[in-house]
Amino acid sequence: MRLGAARRQHWDVLEREFNGRIFLLAAPLLAATSAAFAQDSDHDLAKKLNNPVASLVSVPLQFNYDCCFKPAGSDRVTLNIQPVMPFGLTQDWNLIVRTILPVIAQPSAVTGGHASFGFGDTTQSFFFSPNAEADGFIWALGPAFLWPTATEPALGSHKWGAGPTGLLLKQEGGWTVGMLANHIWSYGGEREYPGVNNTFLQPFLSYTWPDTTNLGLNTESTYNWQSGQWTVPINLTAGHLFSLGGQRINFTLGGRYFPERPHDGASWGLRFVMTFLFPK
Repeated sequence: MRLGAARRQHWDVLEREFNGRIFLLAAPLLAATSAAFAQDSDHDLAKKLNNPVASLVSVPLQFNYDCCFKPAGSDRVTLNIQPVMPFGLTQDWNLIVRTILPVIAQPSAVTGGHASFGFGDTTQSFFFSPNAEADGFIWALGPAFLWPTATEPALGSHKWGAGPTGLLLKQEGGWTVGMLANHIWSYGGEREYPGVNNTFLQPFLSYTWPDTTNLGLNTESTYNWQSGQWTVPINLTAGHLFSLGGQRINFTLGGRYFPERPHDGASWGLRFVMTFLFPK
């Protein structure tokens, strides 16, 4: 009995030691696996940022510096506040509300004129999008509205507007390619100001690496049917997703060039974006 008890005690000690060593050997692997899962989660969030109708609450703060307007050779600074709010309508359909509220600081268009600072007009889009992809494609359709929220005469159109908007994109691996478009006509507002009849086209291409680093290329082209004028900025950006105190924030930095613009428009610009993410 004593011998059996001694052997059991001996085997218990060996078992504990063996399990301890296995744990020490496995701990780095477990940590790496956990990090990989966390990284995959962040990678998924970074990919969703490239999808304008993803089921993800986000608040991008987009700072734009555009240079060399003519004839004064001045510049303009714009902060676009762009919250994205998804709502589940049914088991099969979502509603994604995208709002763009600009805060603008710009000098006068003429030397010695009055500078302007305040809110510009708000553009708000309502995308209806199915939960299921169609042959690997994500699509959405809905109305877009122009609200005359400008606080100074030089910062807005002084018109109420509406029109259709749509999105088509495909994500595969780290790639995202797609097109966002809308067209807005004015239907009311102050008569002394010209009407709004604008088409907006945003083709985009991006790649997201597993560490959440993102490289993107797009244009945000506008055609003004009243004046027959294109404004075409080509944007090249790079971004990365960080976690600060548990809050996920994506930082993006980029530049842009205007190959097509009005004769008095900006010729180049810089962009910095902080996107606060609130995953469900």
